[in-house]
Amino acid sequence: MTRELEGTAKRLCAYVGEDELYDDKPLYQALVDQARAQGCAGATALRGMAGFGATSRDVAKHGLRMSTDRPVLVTAIDEPQRVAALAEVWSAMVPCGLVTIEDINVVRYAGRCADDDSALDASAPSS
Repeated sequence: MTRELEGTAKRLCAYVGEDELYDDKPLYQALVDQARAQGCAGATALRGMAGFGATSRDVAKHGLRMSTDRPVLVTAIDEPQRVAALAEVWSAMVPCGLVTIEDINVVRYAGRCADDDSALDASAPSS
């Protein structure tokens, strides 16, 4: 069964470190798992190339190299009430970092047809 999601929605984002743990697993994975458990339409974890946040240090002042703990953005999209509930859970799970909620407009939300790869080809614009 595929859920429908179109029009006004919310995007929940958590900016965390790749090395952070929650219950002995990567925090980013725990956040994605929690979004699935809450029934969200979808969630993704994206690894950043570089970044800094509230606890970053001035490299020159302290003579330290940048952290090897790369930034990870975890995002979940769904209806406003579901995102609001998930935001409370994520906020409790994220010990340091940033959690935001943004208004978005869903143009298309469709899963991949497992039995028919031609659906992907048919929806692509021809040249």
